[in-house]
Amino acid sequence: MTGDTAQGSPAVLLRCEGAVDEDTLEYARTKIDAVVTRPGLPAVTGEVRIVRAAAHHADRPWSATADLHVGSRQVVVLAEEATGTEVVDQLQDRLRRQTDKAAHASDDSHRTAAPPWRGGDPA
Repeated sequence: MTGDTAQGSPAVLLRCEGAVDEDTLEYARTKIDAVVTRPGLPAVTGEVRIVRAAAHHADRPWSATADLHVGSRQVVVLAEEATGTEVVDQLQDRLRRQTDKAAHASDDSHRTAAPPWRGGDPA
């Protein structure tokens, strides 16, 4: 089964594959929205995919992949865990770290001016 949910922030699409229950999807939407709607973060667009493997013998049947654009930067995050809530929590932690890095990397206010021999303004 593949599903799409269009709840919450329309810029970030949440998709599922396999036997993913509605409670896990709602939990994932809440956690993802908490990361991507923080103040001071540039516009975030992209897709998050949650997959539950059909193989019952897998150690970590749950996986999540996020492919987001934070401003002009691309952020890709992968997570694998044994349960749906664990994979969502791990995804949230990694997304928060990577979106913070992307937001600070695109912040031009902390950059120093280029020296004159590199094309900067002479002082």
